[in-house]
Amino acid sequence: MTSYQRIVLAARPRGEVKPSDFRLETQDVPAIADGQVLVRNHYLSLDPYMRGRMSEAKSYAAPQALNETMIGGTAGQVVASRHPKFAVGDFVVGVLGWTEVAVTDGCMLRKVDTSHIPLSAYLGTVGMPGMAAWYGLNQIMQPKAGETIVVTAASGAVGSVVGQLGKLRGCRVVGVAGGPEKCAYVVDELGFDACVDYKAGQLLADLAAATPNGIDAIFENVGGPILDAALPRTNAFGRIALCGLIAGYNGSDMSIKNFRFLLTSRLTLRGFIVTEHMEYWPQGLSELGLLVAGGKLRYRESIAAGLAAAPQAFIGLLHGKNFGKQLVKLI
Repeated sequence: MTSYQRIVLAARPRGEVKPSDFRLETQDVPAIADGQVLVRNHYLSLDPYMRGRMSEAKSYAAPQALNETMIGGTAGQVVASRHPKFAVGDFVVGVLGWTEVAVTDGCMLRKVDTSHIPLSAYLGTVGMPGMAAWYGLNQIMQPKAGETIVVTAASGAVGSVVGQLGKLRGCRVVGVAGGPEKCAYVVDELGFDACVDYKAGQLLADLAAATPNGIDAIFENVGGPILDAALPRTNAFGRIALCGLIAGYNGSDMSIKNFRFLLTSRLTLRGFIVTEHMEYWPQGLSELGLLVAGGKLRYRESIAAGLAAAPQAFIGLLHGKNFGKQLVKLI
């Protein structure tokens, strides 16, 4: 292999992301120096946070640079190494971006065992999305057995894990998802107690019916009207783990009319970025890995074929077209 392809950010989106905001390039495979590793990526992770990085607006991380490889989590295999901790053939996960091949100094690169857990799962349930679910549930929501928790984007990579972990803790778990197929999956396969289809046009009534005893904790991935509908259902001293606001990533109105319930229900709302809490990752990943290997944590993947498919798959992700974790298979 003497050349490879990568996708760079060609332009900053204004509103909706377009395929023309990206550019596919061919590059020569570089030689590696002492202390470096050459990785052939097998899978690329697509995640909602990437939309925020494409903007120059102030955020928790620096914007994605124009004309540089798009940021993204990856899972692949070492094909050349001059690094003492990595050998040819090692399976690794990292953040090497939208590229078939990458050179790295090994920083933030992690070896993984694929004997009981598929490589792709390390970008989902046993990776960053799974850790976001684990951290938000355990450190912020802290639900007790018998409490009712609501999980938005319940069929997605993060929400699906939150709900299953909540059931393992003895909670009543109510999901919110888009469409009857996703809601059926959330209840029938993931084991949620109920799922509200926000596209059915009866969000307030359906959410009330699904939460007869109110809501004790919310895992929020969406924001906007769905969060607004949940706030009046909250019980006193409820907790909200704010993981994402995908409803507003393309510039949609995110205003909250029921803001007063933060006061009247004495709610705790905490936003978090899971990569700022790396001290919890060893424990969380160990627990998630054991659950996946033991068949106690189910997951679903949407897989696009080939790097060139990444922009359209990412655009689909922002519109909820994916089912479960969105990946791009590169090899």
